[in-house]
Amino acid sequence: MSGHSKWANIKHKKAAVDAKRGKVFTKLIRELTVAAKHGGGDIESNPRLRTAVTTAKNCNMPNDTIDRAVKRGTQEVGGDDFHELMYEGYGPGGSAVLVQALTDNKNRTVADVRKIFTKHGGSLGENGCVAWMFHMKGRIGFEKEKVDEDKIFEIALEAGADDVVTEDNELVVVTPPEAFEEVKSAIEGASLSYESATVTMIPESSIKIDGREAERMLHLMEALEDSDDVQNVYSNFDVPDELIESMA
Repeated sequence: MSGHSKWANIKHKKAAVDAKRGKVFTKLIRELTVAAKHGGGDIESNPRLRTAVTTAKNCNMPNDTIDRAVKRGTQEVGGDDFHELMYEGYGPGGSAVLVQALTDNKNRTVADVRKIFTKHGGSLGENGCVAWMFHMKGRIGFEKEKVDEDKIFEIALEAGADDVVTEDNELVVVTPPEAFEEVKSAIEGASLSYESATVTMIPESSIKIDGREAERMLHLMEALEDSDDVQNVYSNFDVPDELIESMA
């Protein structure tokens, strides 16, 4: 899973740059709206909304923009009705791909996603073809050289984490999705600084690809994530680190 994890870290570091051109804001506004629609506008009782608000603030989204997005979700103000969809498919080299989308036009989105898969050597599959390979988990990442591994291990497990693992130069706390906020709060309460924190889909195993197929896979990921209707893309590819970094 190292290639996929490295890609996730690069995405996190690029977020500030993307936010400047509005790309991240568009996606975050949709997430805020849908989170409020399904779980209500109170962040204390709606973990998904609480995470979305925290992410939005980390990207320097103005509070009034956040408030408007939440009110659209709770129907206090008018706005588009977004549908939450998941697409499944295969990338170059047989890698599994999950695409989470929020859209106000299902036909437009499926056509766009299928076109991107085809253009970059992949194929859109049927529902259930790859979803079984992934499990939803909370993931909190630290720069390994800057933290006390024993302290994080103790605090995280005490708060309900599943495990603490090492991935390249990163220390990662893995949690059940329902324990994510509690574990994150415990870490913050101990004044420990993390690099990234999100609820994500983690694959059971990875598939190694290299050369031209690896390049096409990374271009597929980038193209999918650049689509306005796509919120998140998950995959089980494992490609050489230097290739990912060269494309960052």
